[in-house]
Amino acid sequence: MSLKFNIRHLQEHDLQFKGEIPIAELDLGTIDEMIQLNQPLRYNLNIQDLPDSILVTGKLALKLDCECVRCLKKFKTELKLNSWALHLPTEGEDKVSIDNDCVDLTPFVREDMLLEFPQHPVCKPECEGLSKKTKATVADGGEKLKSAVWSELDKLKL
Repeated sequence: MSLKFNIRHLQEHDLQFKGEIPIAELDLGTIDEMIQLNQPLRYNLNIQDLPDSILVTGKLALKLDCECVRCLKKFKTELKLNSWALHLPTEGEDKVSIDNDCVDLTPFVREDMLLEFPQHPVCKPECEGLSKKTKATVADGGEKLKSAVWSELDKLKL
């Protein structure tokens, strides 16, 4: 089930699309090992016919199951495009591909959602990561280990 619409229906009146599309249909693949896609993409779109173009506006939302890159804690977040807009020319060299009077919005949705993905998911901005464990190790004799490592490195003849 891809996001296709028939342009013949659009000539009669504006179209309203609302629903969900499975992640497999978006073909997002494995983006990052810290991000899992387990929920479908939700959409609410309005499609309008303009002179020599088509305008698509609406909302896109996708829930992500993430793992914080700082502390490795699992958390959930949602990507939301509340004012998503897409202008598709129907004439000229940049015109949209029309197959059997249908236009597929899936590649455009895929691209814009990929651009919204977090590069390094963090559970909260003030997350200190694993620094608490590091501080505990130093307090429990980690300082001795640290100096031993440096003394071994000092022995190297470079």
